Amino acid sequence: MRTTVRRHLGKVVAGTAIAVAATAVMIGITLPGTAGADDTAGGKSGGTTGQAAAGDQGGVVRPGVVERAPDEGEKGKGSDPLTDDEMKRAERLALSRQQLSAGENVEGERGPQRLGVELAAPEADELDDPDAPRRAEVTFYDYKNDTLVTKTVNLDTGKVENTGTQRGVQPPLSPEEQTEAARLLIADPLGAGLKADYKDATGKELTSPDQLLLASMVYRAVPGAQPASLDPCGEHRCVRLLPKVKNGPWIDARSLVIDLSTGKVAKLDG
Repeated sequence: MRTTVRRHLGKVVAGTAIAVAATAVMIGITLPGTAGADDTAGGKSGGTTGQAAAGDQGGVVRPGVVERAPDEGEKGKGSDPLTDDEMKRAERLALSRQQLSAGENVEGERGPQRLGVELAAPEADELDDPDAPRRAEVTFYDYKNDTLVTKTVNLDTGKVENTGTQRGVQPPLSPEEQTEAARLLIADPLGAGLKADYKDATGKELTSPDQLLLASMVYRAVPGAQPASLDPCGEHRCVRLLPKVKNGPWIDARSLVIDLSTGKVAKLDG
């Protein structure tokens, strides 16, 4: 890795977009898009409390109290981009208790990995309706079973109108997934070249993803182009990182693939 980086580094820095695009065409990898707001989870609460127990004042039972529904926050109109409040509310509504308890994120923690929230397109019969409801499309990746889950939430009614699940579909990675991929690579013996190149560039040890700027490409298995350990990539969520030293050069780590579904790193043949 170190020899490759020194020989090609200037070309990578000067023409990163061209080089990455060309690489994607040659090997059939999807380039990442933008992702991510902060992760949120939970459910919408509301309703009534039970009657309070009798107090010391004559055993009088206090009347039940109706809790106010959570503030829906700032709302957009029509085809305006989703507001931060709308995105947070959509995530809360989309993430069911069952998903929260049974799903798993990229770090192996409870709940599926949040990928993104986008404004959903209006229904065909609502295209000319200025009062059409605003809907959000919320996407999660469940590492428990390598499933992409997409939910359409009606922000006016607060209801989930549609749920879709797919396997073998790999959208661009979220920032949290890129960070976890870098952590796995730094900790793996195959990350030794990355750490050596970082030290050559900075004089410091590479110990944390926070020391790098990260971009990524989803990796799908190509027959005969990888070791057998990477054959599940496509069904598994696999990534090739494009790390950059902060205020410094890019480091060529494209020969290394991180399987986020198994937490393992492998080197491409050739």
